[in-house]
Amino acid sequence: MNLSLDKALGILPASVTLQAHRTELLASNIANADTPNYKSRDFDIKGLLGTLVGREKTLDIVKTQPNHLALPGSVVSDTPTLLYRIPAQPALDGNTVDPQLERAAFADNAMHYQSTLEFLNRRVSSIRAALRKE
Repeated sequence: MNLSLDKALGILPASVTLQAHRTELLASNIANADTPNYKSRDFDIKGLLGTLVGREKTLDIVKTQPNHLALPGSVVSDTPTLLYRIPAQPALDGNTVDPQLERAAFADNAMHYQSTLEFLNRRVSSIRAALRKE
């Protein structure tokens, strides 16, 4: 019997990694709320996860030579492209951090992170239970 942990765990490990990276980024935004000329950064986590889900349904292209070019969008990097937030009310000192928006995004991301960890824990527990029965 062939057991693939990548297939068994699905998108959950990648989701945990992206959410942890976003937590650090949002915490950095909150910490620099009073820093002059600090630009608030974030990335599109829903778009990245959607790309990962779509990628699971397609065939992977195998590079037989190191000088082959990768198709655009065929590989999702571990470090997502960071985007700048557009402030609702720009500050006079050039800072674009909206503390209330950042705290709300941080709380939302923390909730998603915890639920993803719970799903991953349950998936691992079910795999462990299945292995014990055999």
